[in-house]
Amino acid sequence: MKGKTVQRTKEFSRRDFIKSSGIVGAAALMSGTGRMFAAGSDKIRVGLIGCGGRGTYDMTNCLNSAENVELVAMGDLFKDRLDRSLQRLTEKLGEKVKVADDTCFVGWDAHNKVLGCDLDLVILTEPPQFRPAHLRAAVDAGKHVFMEKPVAVDPVGVRSVIESSRLAEQKNLTIVAGTQSRRMAHLVEGMKRIHNGAIGDIVAGQCVRIGGGMLKWSEATKERQPGWSDMEWQLRRWLFLTWLSGDFIVEMHVHNLDRMNWALGAHPVQCIGLGGRQVRTGPEYGNIYDHISVEYEYPGGVKIEYMGAQIDKATYRQANRLIGTKGQAYTDSGNFIIEGAKPFKYDGPSPSPVIKQHADQIAAIRRGRRLNEGRRIAESTMTCIMGRMSAYTGRALKWDWAMRASKLDLSPPDYEFGDLPTRSVAMPGRTPLV
Repeated sequence: MKGKTVQRTKEFSRRDFIKSSGIVGAAALMSGTGRMFAAGSDKIRVGLIGCGGRGTYDMTNCLNSAENVELVAMGDLFKDRLDRSLQRLTEKLGEKVKVADDTCFVGWDAHNKVLGCDLDLVILTEPPQFRPAHLRAAVDAGKHVFMEKPVAVDPVGVRSVIESSRLAEQKNLTIVAGTQSRRMAHLVEGMKRIHNGAIGDIVAGQCVRIGGGMLKWSEATKERQPGWSDMEWQLRRWLFLTWLSGDFIVEMHVHNLDRMNWALGAHPVQCIGLGGRQVRTGPEYGNIYDHISVEYEYPGGVKIEYMGAQIDKATYRQANRLIGTKGQAYTDSGNFIIEGAKPFKYDGPSPSPVIKQHADQIAAIRRGRRLNEGRRIAESTMTCIMGRMSAYTGRALKWDWAMRASKLDLSPPDYEFGDLPTRSVAMPGRTPLV
C-alpha cells in the first residue's frame, strides 16, 4: 500500500459490496417509507448519497422544488466532501437541512447507513461506477430514487439497473434520472412535433458536442496529495478514470445521445466507433480519451453520426440535427428549429428543467403516481457505453450482443483504499472486446 490513507474504512470485495448493498431492505421498509402523502402537505424526507459538487447542486434544487421537503441524512466516501457539502447546504437552505451528527456517514458502507434512516427519497450522486449497487440497495430499502446520469459504466452495470428498475416498478417506487434535457421546454415542444410527423420519417442525423476539457474541474485535484493511496487518488479524480466515469462519452455526452434516442423512440441496433487521446497526456488525466466519433445505426437503417471531444480551447459546438423525408430539425441548448412543410421555431418560456425534474418526482410521490425513468436512462447509458467499447477496441458491435452477452465489468478487484494501478489507455485493434 502506498502511504497511509486519510480515512481507512472496512475493506470490501466486489461481492461483499454488492451483497451489503441489499441488506437494509427489510428494516428500512418498517421506517415509514410506505406512508401515504395527502394533499401535498406531508413532508418528504430526503437522503443524499454522494456529497460532491453534483450532489450538493442536486440537493439544492430538490429542496427548492417544492414545499415541505427536507434533507435528513448524508453519506460519502470522504469526510471532507461531506462536511463541505453540509456547510454549503446549510448556508443556502437553512431550516430545510435537518441533518444531525448521527445521520452523517462516511466510508464504503455509508450508502447503507443513509438508507437505514427514516427517509422517503434518496439522491444518488456518487461516481457512476457505484450507481447500479446503490440503486439496488435503495429499491430493496423501499426508497424513491433520484439518480444522476449516467447510471453505469459497463454492460454488467446496465443490466443491473434495468433489473432494479423493474423491481421498483413492482413496488410502485419512483425513479427519476438527471437527464434534464427531457424537461427543457424547447426540446419537449420540438420533440412533440417530430413525433407527430413534422419532418416525416427520420432518415439520418448528427449529434455533435465538442470543446471544453473540463479544466476547471480537473485543477482542484490535479496534484496527488501525500498519503493518498491509488484508490483514493482515482476516486478524487474519478472523471478521468473509465472504471469510475465511463469516459466522457458516457459521463457527459449521455445527454446528447439520449436526445437522439428520444427523437427516434428507440435505441441503436449497432455501431462502429473511432477515438483516441491526443492532448490528455499526463497521469493526472487517467485513462480516458479526449475525442470519440461513432456511427450509430437505428432501426430502419437510420444512421446517426456522433462526434465528441473534450479539448480545451477547441471551438465549442453542441447541437443535434435530424433529417426527415419532409424536412429537417436543428436543436441546441436553447433552440429548436424545424424547416420544411411544417416549420417551427420555439419562442416560449424556458422554466428551469433542473428544478422541474425534482418537482415532478415529488408530485408523483405525493399523489401515488407511477414515474419510472430507470430503463430509459439505462438504455441511453448503454448507447454511450456501446460507442465507447467500439472506439476502444476498433470493433463494430451490435446492441443485442453488448446488452445480453458482453461480460465487461470495470469494477476493481476490491473496494478498499490501497494499491490500484491505473489501467492502460485503450488501443483500438489491441484492446480486446469483452
